[in-house]
Amino acid sequence: MIVALVCTVLVAAVHGFPDGAPVDACVKPRPNQPYHGQARTQPSHTNPYVVIASTNNYGPGTQVSVTISGDIFKGFFIQARDVATDAWLGEWIQTPNTKKHPECSAVTHADPRDKQHASLLWQAPRNVQPGQVYFTGTVLKDYATFWAGLVAQVKRN
Repeated sequence: MIVALVCTVLVAAVHGFPDGAPVDACVKPRPNQPYHGQARTQPSHTNPYVVIASTNNYGPGTQVSVTISGDIFKGFFIQARDVATDAWLGEWIQTPNTKKHPECSAVTHADPRDKQHASLLWQAPRNVQPGQVYFTGTVLKDYATFWAGLVAQVKRN
């Protein structure tokens, strides 16, 4: 019985959240970061990923594309926030292999497969004044190796 319990816990620890981060990742003491035992975010200077937003300006109903690329990764958790208020803002449009968390304007991976690129689409509320948005979150290379506190760069033309 104890052996079975230990094996179950180890399997869960190895696989983490294969269908994306839970919604409570938005509000834990280390928001937008996974709670994977003793694992902590990697140093920012070692980050092998690039998160790029097509723009940081929005108006009513504006859509912004956000891409993640770089080394192979297992998962991500990205949240949209208003620059002026730091409040959660807007919603994500469902794209392949993603799961939305509308409660906190976040999107996460929906499968455990390796990825080298993710294309995401965010939409501003239809009843807002123009403003600026930023996209922040975490990219996971694997269960114990991740980079948190990433902020999307804005694509320059």
